[in-house]
Amino acid sequence: MAPESKRDFWDKLAIILQPVGGLLTAVAIALLGYFSSDYLNRRQAIETNTRLYSELMSRREESESALRKDMFVTIITSFLRPARGDLATDVLNLELLAYNFHESLNLKPLFTDLKRRIMKDEESSRSAAARADLAAYQERLERVAREIARKQMIVLEGVGRKVDRTVDLTGDPEGSTLEPASLTLDQIETRFSIDVLGVDRKNREISVGLTVETPDPEHGRQTKTANFTVSYFDFPMIDNTRLDRGQRCSVVLNSFSDQSADLTLVLFPGTYASLKEKPYYNEVIESVLSASKKLGP
Repeated sequence: MAPESKRDFWDKLAIILQPVGGLLTAVAIALLGYFSSDYLNRRQAIETNTRLYSELMSRREESESALRKDMFVTIITSFLRPARGDLATDVLNLELLAYNFHESLNLKPLFTDLKRRIMKDEESSRSAAARADLAAYQERLERVAREIARKQMIVLEGVGRKVDRTVDLTGDPEGSTLEPASLTLDQIETRFSIDVLGVDRKNREISVGLTVETPDPEHGRQTKTANFTVSYFDFPMIDNTRLDRGQRCSVVLNSFSDQSADLTLVLFPGTYASLKEKPYYNEVIESVLSASKKLGP
């Protein structure tokens, strides 16, 4: 019979750790299963909540779109029907239309038509109370127009560049040229110059000539001109001038008094124009190519 060999320290340690190793393996498997199951449950909960949130937002947008559609049809029908309503109702309807649809509709024709009706009634009115009411209606029109322009300018100033200019109305400014300005947007420098062509003090309108100079790598500096009238009813997202490389510019009338008129010229990306303004295909292609060049190979 062979003598029994003595177990050394490592043999004893192996005997002790063998069941411990099995236990640790079982614990590790259990923990892995627990954490895997917990991770899958949390991921499934997130996906469920995300899907539920998306469905709720989709239904909310559908209901809001339906409400806005009904509101738009009701309000616009009041302006298009043969029998016009009273001025108080029309002013209120235009306020509702302007505050809810100013980014997608050109409301200037409605503003100017309603203002024309108010001024016509003022000329034929003999009652001081009636004239006061008509003046109040006109003030409401101009107030809502300035508020809409201010809201749009806040958005455009955040993504673009602007410059303020003042027209001196103490004399006859016709034929004068305001101080030129250079604005840089997306590394494109554009030079602007505004000429005052005429002033309609009664209707608070200024006829201007806008000259725009932009650099062109192939043909040198390009010059464009545009003549138009600026009033409180011209909104920058709607009434703007197309420039090269998808940019837009607009001139906004901020205030008009007997002494002066304050104008703001804003330069902004064309993507922030109104919803009715669709970009040209060449602008989209140039934008995509420009973004590809920035990313590099």
